[in-house]
Amino acid sequence: MNETNNRKVFKYKMLTPLWIAIFIDVLGYTILFPLVGFFNELFKTDIIMIGFIFSVNAMFGFVFGPILSKLSDKYGRKPLLLISQFGTLLAFVMTAFSNTLWMLVIARMVDGMFGGNFPIAKAIISDEVPPKDRGIQMANVGIAYVLASLIGPAFSGFLFLFYGLLGIGLFAAGLTVITIVVTTIMLEETWPMEKRLRHHKRKTEVTLKIRENKNAIFMLVLWAFHTISFTIVITSLSFFSVNVLNLSLLDVTFVFMISGIFRTGVRFTLFKLTIKKLGETNAIRVGLVIFFVSFFLIGFSTSVVVLMIIFMFVSFAASLTRGPMNSKISQTASPKIQGKINGLSSGLDSIAQIIGPLAGSFIISTLPPYWLGIIVAMIALPAMIMSFQKIEKKKYVPVGNLTNHPKD
Repeated sequence: MNETNNRKVFKYKMLTPLWIAIFIDVLGYTILFPLVGFFNELFKTDIIMIGFIFSVNAMFGFVFGPILSKLSDKYGRKPLLLISQFGTLLAFVMTAFSNTLWMLVIARMVDGMFGGNFPIAKAIISDEVPPKDRGIQMANVGIAYVLASLIGPAFSGFLFLFYGLLGIGLFAAGLTVITIVVTTIMLEETWPMEKRLRHHKRKTEVTLKIRENKNAIFMLVLWAFHTISFTIVITSLSFFSVNVLNLSLLDVTFVFMISGIFRTGVRFTLFKLTIKKLGETNAIRVGLVIFFVSFFLIGFSTSVVVLMIIFMFVSFAASLTRGPMNSKISQTASPKIQGKINGLSSGLDSIAQIIGPLAGSFIISTLPPYWLGIIVAMIALPAMIMSFQKIEKKKYVPVGNLTNHPKD
């Protein structure tokens, strides 16, 4: 049975270059995570300003991410993915040479403008993978994220100590060059011209606009509450570690490393067993309950050990929820607008990334630490309640079976 599951995970070999590209892209992004709590000292400002700078990235991503995704529906996935990656490369080079606060702000703006990698990647998965396998394949994005989250922070503390922001930026830029090469040489176009024209000519298929699709709206609202609460916690970890627990740069680096190691172990062991035992829908529900409890307890953490234990549960919950929920979101819409639906879900991620650094830095700098847990848990509560609706039935159903994807 394990061999069958493994074959299912790696069943779609054409997606292999996509996993490589996502892994390297996330590696370049997560390398900054442990450093966030120290940027206020580097640039002689307060943590709220640093929170704002990282929110700027998401503000521009919110505007431009859906645009790049919609353009990928019209012009194909691969060219838009490459444009996004070249923009990321430029942003990291600018970050490397940021010796003032405003240079860093501009670098984060550029990175946000070309932040279409994830919605386009999700659209590529939706192009190639039928609904019955899509949850597992969407979860592979989580595998790439987990592995990158393990390796990125491991490099960042040491690079920053010896080479400063220049070393961090150039290292991330070098990784992005590899991403561009992999995408150019290995990734095949999954939404070619003939497929775009074929779907355009299908007049008998009913494609609802997203705002008229109640199933899509339901899943997007659920995702919004979840991803906002999740992102506040993730973007606050460095602030919390430095300002509440008084950890050093290397201490924070090790916190991220240990968390990454555990998340990697969970993804390759407990995840498949839990999905098999509970099914995707119940696994999502269990994960959202774990999130709610864990988020509440985070604000009451008084030591690095307690924080690490809580983040182990958060990591387990993330494995159970984020990939399967992305799969269910994609299933609520027509195959011809996968770029659009995935662009909207990624747009919600951008909103969360706008709110997360701002909210986390504000709460930690102005309120007692336990308020972080209380506020985030209250945001996570609606997602947990909504998950107990029959979300497994809320899927797009094509007219006349004109799509190539079978229903679950």
